[in-house]
Amino acid sequence: MWGDMGNHGWWWGFGPLLMLVFWGLVIVGIVALGKWVFDRSGGVARGKSALDILKERYARGEVGKKEFEQKKRDLEG
Repeated sequence: MWGDMGNHGWWWGFGPLLMLVFWGLVIVGIVALGKWVFDRSGGVARGKSALDILKERYARGEVGKKEFEQKKRDLEG
């Protein structure tokens, strides 16, 4: 029975290994996709302080000088 597979019989030994590799890659892909989707921080890089974000907003013109100074005092004090 096994003898009529010719020279291709050795390949069947790799079947379970290849299936494990395939499913491993599928799982890694799903985890990476989930991390990419759920780990977004809304455009704010991790590690930035509130004062750094306030300075960036002031530089972009989103807050005026008076508001910037007040918020800066609030954050520092």
